[in-house]
Amino acid sequence: MSGKGKEKVYFLAATDEEEDSRLCERLQQLLAAENLLGCIADQDITAVKTHFGESLKLGFARPLYLRMLGEAVKERGGLPFLTETSTLYKGNRSDAIRHINHAHRQGFDHAATGMPIIMADGLFGDEEVAVPVPGSPHSPVHIAALFAKCNALVMVSHFTGHLLAGFGATIKNLGMGCASRKGKMSQHSTAKPKIIKKNCIGCGICVEWCPKEAVTLQDGVAQIAANRCIGCGQCLAMCRFGAVKFNWGATCEDLQQKIVEHACGVANLFQGKSLYLNILTRISKDCDCMGQTYEKIVPDIGILVCRDPVALDAASLDLVEERAELQLSRLAYDIPYRFQLEYAKKLSFGSLDYELIAC
Repeated sequence: MSGKGKEKVYFLAATDEEEDSRLCERLQQLLAAENLLGCIADQDITAVKTHFGESLKLGFARPLYLRMLGEAVKERGGLPFLTETSTLYKGNRSDAIRHINHAHRQGFDHAATGMPIIMADGLFGDEEVAVPVPGSPHSPVHIAALFAKCNALVMVSHFTGHLLAGFGATIKNLGMGCASRKGKMSQHSTAKPKIIKKNCIGCGICVEWCPKEAVTLQDGVAQIAANRCIGCGQCLAMCRFGAVKFNWGATCEDLQQKIVEHACGVANLFQGKSLYLNILTRISKDCDCMGQTYEKIVPDIGILVCRDPVALDAASLDLVEERAELQLSRLAYDIPYRFQLEYAKKLSFGSLDYELIAC
């Protein structure tokens, strides 16, 4: 996907706490003025991928954006549907039935969006295709099967911090959000947490949230069975007492590498037939998979749109750090978060050379 010249990244600046309805209206005008959905042809089956959020209190992209995009695809003769994949961990989104019911509770029903929800990885997350990625040591990657059957992709991502990837936006939405269960397992395979015994109070919250029952309480202290742990990070995210620790240097770069490889595999299925949007409002330290109320780490910035997912994430990250006047590692997690962009360049996936076009 590496292109010549600078990739155009369109930027709609927002005032802090600007209404979503106003931003959505401006986004609709931008899409029309620049013909950004010109890649959609008549009768194109178009996957509209987003993240429904774990609770209503989080900063996920609101349903009105998806309705507008769905209508814009239909105006071009396309056939859009909303799609997602199941999670590894326990909760509201671990299979298609729970996930779709949860999406409806979050406001993403047909009445609100005008689109049906079709899970990309089937009922239990195991419907997949193997996609080769040139230059990848882990090729092929395992992608949710439905993406290989679609003609076009529109992806809406919400920029946040992330406890394993440093930040999550389009690359993570492509790589982790479009992977099958096997693909997700591969990505998390080397990230293994440890318990700091002196900090553990034996509350059991990590036991409750572990998707593989790898955590138990022994003599009032959490213990992790390494042979059962999949490294999903739920114990780290839920612990309020600093009792869970990851060896970031040994794990986060491997995970980011695999995310990028899966993202490249998905993007390669839609060359010339995709559009990517990053929402830079309600930006929080943790991703929208977490169940707690978000706390903004930077004032609202706006919306970015691009045909290149790597250029889009690079521009988004630069704007976040520019607005905060701090590196993201000071706002969220202190890990090498730019590794995913650097590895994308090494893989010849996308471009880091972009032109920001204020609209």
